[in-house]
Amino acid sequence: MANNRNGEFLKTIEDNILAIAAIIVILMLIIPLPTFLLDFFMAVNLALSVVILLTVLYTPKASEFSSFPRVILFATLFGLGINVSSTRLILTMGMRFDGHMVRAFSSFVVGGGEGNQGIVVGMVIFIILIVIQSVVITKGATRVSEVAARFSLDSMNTKMFAVDSELNAGSITEEEARERKRSIQRESDFYSAMDGSSKFVSGNVKAGIFITVINLVAGIITGMILRHEPFGAAVSTYSRLTIGDGLLSQLPSLLLSFATGLIVTGSNSDEKLSEQVKRQFAVSGQVYCIGGATMTLLGFVPGMPWYILLPIGIACIFVGYRMINGEKRLQEQKNVAAVAAKNRSQTGGSPEDVSPVVPLDPLSLELGYALIPLVDKEKGAELLERITRIRREAALDLGLVVPRIRIIDNMTLDPSEYSFKIRGIEAGRSKIRLGYYMCMDTGNVSQEIKGDKTKDPAFGMPAIWVPEDQRIEAEHAGYAVVDPPTIIATHLTEIIRSHAAEILGRQEVSAIMNKIKETNPVVVEEVLTNCKFTYGELEKVLQSLLREQVSIRNMVMILEALANFGPVTHNTWILVDKVREALGLQICLQYADADHKLRVMQLSQGLSEKLLAHKVEPADGSRPLVAFDPVDGRNWIKEVSDAFAAMQSRNFQPVILCAEEVRSLVKISTERELPGLVVISINEIIAAGSSISVEVLGEIKENSGDK
Repeated sequence: MANNRNGEFLKTIEDNILAIAAIIVILMLIIPLPTFLLDFFMAVNLALSVVILLTVLYTPKASEFSSFPRVILFATLFGLGINVSSTRLILTMGMRFDGHMVRAFSSFVVGGGEGNQGIVVGMVIFIILIVIQSVVITKGATRVSEVAARFSLDSMNTKMFAVDSELNAGSITEEEARERKRSIQRESDFYSAMDGSSKFVSGNVKAGIFITVINLVAGIITGMILRHEPFGAAVSTYSRLTIGDGLLSQLPSLLLSFATGLIVTGSNSDEKLSEQVKRQFAVSGQVYCIGGATMTLLGFVPGMPWYILLPIGIACIFVGYRMINGEKRLQEQKNVAAVAAKNRSQTGGSPEDVSPVVPLDPLSLELGYALIPLVDKEKGAELLERITRIRREAALDLGLVVPRIRIIDNMTLDPSEYSFKIRGIEAGRSKIRLGYYMCMDTGNVSQEIKGDKTKDPAFGMPAIWVPEDQRIEAEHAGYAVVDPPTIIATHLTEIIRSHAAEILGRQEVSAIMNKIKETNPVVVEEVLTNCKFTYGELEKVLQSLLREQVSIRNMVMILEALANFGPVTHNTWILVDKVREALGLQICLQYADADHKLRVMQLSQGLSEKLLAHKVEPADGSRPLVAFDPVDGRNWIKEVSDAFAAMQSRNFQPVILCAEEVRSLVKISTERELPGLVVISINEIIAAGSSISVEVLGEIKENSGDK
């Protein structure tokens, strides 16, 4: 019990150590300290400065030491608090001041003699330290901080675009992209904070100079007037104490200034400073040979200390000679490796050099060379941002995590042509004219504009190309004006939606199940373990849903439906209808209007029975089909096409309502001729409940012309 209490107490101290330290610093500015505590805090201040400097030296990236600006503020205030306390004690105690740290530094610099030579030397050293710190280190660090902050902020957007480009090219994962963006943000925040924090350091130097002058002048006045000390004794005493106190306060401040200069002038590589220096100073051995020869020649100049210059010169020549030999051996190894590689390439290589599988990109966008500017980060990379948005929208709309789209240039394409491929198979192709806009007549055009005729690649609508300077004119005329990046992005979106079932594979199903298992392990276990569904069976169900544009985002409900009917059947097509029934409200809302009214054409009982009579279920378990004879098949398509056209003419989404038993047969038998036809079962309407109202516009009957 006692150990637990002690542990809790120590944990409380650790959590609040900075708050306690801040309160102590504030109290130091107000309450007089005994000389013992003053010595202790001075030693702590010196040690803290050394630790900060060493931490900076061993930190590869400046932004990794993100607390440095606040540490500078705290250390600066701590040093000033010590300065105030030491000034109070020196002025109060005078010759009786017994601070060992101040006395030790004073004796070390000034000396213990009675003469004034030591005082003058100590004062000169103190002034030199002040000049070095204020004019050289602090001023330079402040300027570098300002420039680094400005350039960091200016380049942040460019760096973010570069990360998006790598993400869309498939070079990095989304998690890596998020981490890189966080790193860029941390870097920008760090240099912005350092721009202000460097002012603390420069202000500390000025405050140190002011406090030192006050110590000296006020000490002499206090000693002569209040303590009636002789002028010489007062000058000697307070000069020594002032120099000791000033050096003891300026030395930690100098270390802080040095650390600030180091961290703001550092690079953003992952190497530590020592590793960078070691690598960069070992570029060429000739540098050391020439430098060593120069030092050796200087050793023969009359009056020069040859016993120092000659050993240094010989050592440099020896180091350079060793480095040159090492460079030669490394070059020989590279030459041997290059010859071996050339021989392998000429002979076709060894069997181990050839991969047995050359994987295809899941999704790839190939561009002609004239379209490269659309993905060039130096020119805005408009298309890259659109592609990132496409993947995000597909995940939200369909519940399908679209793989990274690899963007490559293809010299076999026309310069202004692009091709979108799914696992190496082309799914869409079109041409773009850079510097032109595609204008489409949506029915609101008041005045026609002349342009080169074309078709919208996404929906096949007639359109025209107009030059950039006619864009405003086309917009005022009522045309829908689309720029090249939007044309490609819209086309890709439609291809992904229509080929979603092909994009989903077993690996993607496995990833989905693993993700769902994190939050809903019970339903995943029931589906995979109890019902013994394979990934292949799950893949077929999900592909069937995606093939009819049903979102699989609500995977928990889909898995629960499979778990409910899994013990009864593993027939894919029965399970698809049961899952659709569970998603009834979602499906109905997808095609209903703003008032939740669903307008449909109902399939007659006669046609339903005819479809069931001609139903064929393949022995291999593949999709059932309708085996109409040619005449019946043409009549069937004509009846459905007439209903399709009737609904489109009234600006309604073509939807057929039928019994659950024939829903899949209606869709399968019409998807080639009428791919945009939506087929909903009565059970899905019932599952949607009162949230959906249905308006039947007509009935599809056999050999009927009145719809």
